[in-house]
Amino acid sequence: MRPFDPRLLRAVPATRRPVAALAAIGIAQGIATIATAFALASLVVAVVRGSDLLAPLAWTGGLFAARALLGALSETVAARAGAAVATGLREQLLAAWAARGERGLPSRTGALTLAVQGTSTVEPYVARYLPALVGAAVVPALAIACLVVVDWPSAAIVVGTVWLLPLFAALIGATTQADTERRWGALADLSGHFLDVVRGLPTLVAYGRAERQTATIAEVSQRHRRATMRTLRLAFMSAAALELLATISVAIVAVVVGLRLTHGSMDLLVGLTAILLAPEAYWPIRRVGTEFHAAADGAAALDEILAELAPSDPTTSQNPRVLQSSSPTTSQDPRVLQSSGGGSATGEVVSVTGVDYTHPGAKGATLTGVDLVAGRGLTVVTGPSGCGKTTLLEVIAGTRTADRGEVVAGPVHMVTQRPFLGAGTLRDNLTIGGPQESADLWRVLREVGLDGVVAGLPDGLETRIGDDGFGLSAGQRARLVLARAILSPAPVLLLDEVTAHVDADSVATLGEVIARLAKERTVIAVTHQPDLVARADEHVALRQPEVAR
Repeated sequence: MRPFDPRLLRAVPATRRPVAALAAIGIAQGIATIATAFALASLVVAVVRGSDLLAPLAWTGGLFAARALLGALSETVAARAGAAVATGLREQLLAAWAARGERGLPSRTGALTLAVQGTSTVEPYVARYLPALVGAAVVPALAIACLVVVDWPSAAIVVGTVWLLPLFAALIGATTQADTERRWGALADLSGHFLDVVRGLPTLVAYGRAERQTATIAEVSQRHRRATMRTLRLAFMSAAALELLATISVAIVAVVVGLRLTHGSMDLLVGLTAILLAPEAYWPIRRVGTEFHAAADGAAALDEILAELAPSDPTTSQNPRVLQSSSPTTSQDPRVLQSSGGGSATGEVVSVTGVDYTHPGAKGATLTGVDLVAGRGLTVVTGPSGCGKTTLLEVIAGTRTADRGEVVAGPVHMVTQRPFLGAGTLRDNLTIGGPQESADLWRVLREVGLDGVVAGLPDGLETRIGDDGFGLSAGQRARLVLARAILSPAPVLLLDEVTAHVDADSVATLGEVIARLAKERTVIAVTHQPDLVARADEHVALRQPEVAR
C-alpha cells in the first residue's frame, strides 16, 4: 500500500474539488456503516425479545438507503474524478513536452505509451484506490472507538490484531512493486515494438521480412503475458493472505463474545453490536490492499508522469526560430555542395549556418556544419536515404533544435512525407490553417489539377474522407496537401518528398505547381525526382554521414 500522492493535486488543480468530495463522501459512508451495525443489532434483539420493530426497522431501512445513495454518489464522483485526472494529466504532459522541446522527450514509443496507456491507468488509481484509502482511514478508527465504548475486551482484541493487516499489505506491496515496474516495462516494449513493426510494414513486406516479425512479436507478447500473470498471482496471494488474517481475527472476537454470552456475562445487544462492528475494522484495510493491486499500474505510471511534469533546471532561453551557436564553427561542411544557381535573394530568406544535429540516442551526427541560404525560388535538397534531408527541413521548421549553429527563417509551412489528413470533409482538410472562401478553394484545386476530381464527387468539397486520406489515391492526397500549402500565407514552403509515391503524370503536374509557387515564395524541397531537380534554382546535395542514425 502507499499513501495518496499529493503531487497529483498540484499537477492537476481541477481535481482538488472532486477529490475533496470523495473524502467527504467516504467519511459519511464510514459513519453510516457504523450506525448500520447498531441498527442491525437493535433489530435482531427486538425480534428475539418480541419488542416493537417499527423504530429498528425504520432506522435500518433508512441507513441502508443512505448507504446506497452514498455509494452511488461515490461511484459517480469517482468516475468523473478519474476521467478528469486522466485528461488533465495527458494535457499537462503534452504541454510540458511541447515546452521542453524534443531533447527533453522520452523515446517515441515511451512517450506514446506514457501519454496514452499511462494516463489511462491513473484513472482507477483515483476512482477506486482513493475512496478505499479514505474508507480505511475513517471506518476502522470509528469501529474501534465504538467498540471501546460498547465492549472494551472486543476492542482490545481488534487493536491487537488489526495492525497486522497493513503490515502484511506493506510487505506484499514492496514485493509486488518491482514486479509491477517490470510488467510496465514489458508493456512499453511490446507497444513500442508493435508500433515500429506497423510503421515499417510496407518496407518489411517489400523485402519479404514481414513473416519473421511474427515470432518476434509473439516473444515480446509472451514476456508481457508472463509478467502480467506473475503480478496477478501475487495480487491473489495478497488478497487471500489478508482475507485469512481478517477472518481469523473476527473469529477470535466472535468466539470470545459467544463464550461470554453463554456464561451470561454479556448482554445480547452488546454482543451482537461487537460482532457486527469487528469486521468493519478489517474490511476497509482489505479493500485498500485489493484496490492497490488493481491500480498498481496507475501508481507506477503516475510516478513516471509526475517525474516528467517536475520542473527542470532552467536553461538558456532561445528563440525557436533563431538558434545562435555557443562557439564558432570554423570547419568547412564536407557534406554540402551548393551550386551557383540563380536563386533570388528577394522575399523571405532562409539562412542555415554551421548547423550540427545529432538525434537523441544516436551514435553519430546526422548533420555536421551544414550551410544553406535560400531565397525566393526553388531550392532542392538531394542525397542518399539517411543523410539528414528530412532532419534539415525539420531544423528549419523549428520542430527540431540544432545542437550548434545558426538558423534564421520566417514563418514556414511544411509538407511532410506523411502529411496529416484527418477524417472529415475535403473543405475541413483544406482549411485547417483558417477559414477560406469557396472561390479560393476551387482556385487552388484548379492549380493542382484536382478540381475535376472534386467536382465529380457526390458532395464536392463536403465529401468526407477517412483518416490519412482514406478514399483518395496517393496522387490525389499529394495534390490535396499541396493545395493546402498554397492556401497557407507562410512565405517559406518546406516540401519533403511530395512526389515520392505518385504516378508519372502527377509528378509532372506537381512539379509545375511547385515551380509556379517558387516564383512568389521561398520553396525548399527534398526530392529524388530528376524532373524537380531540373526545375531547381539551387541544388543542395547532402552526403551520407559516417555513422548512420
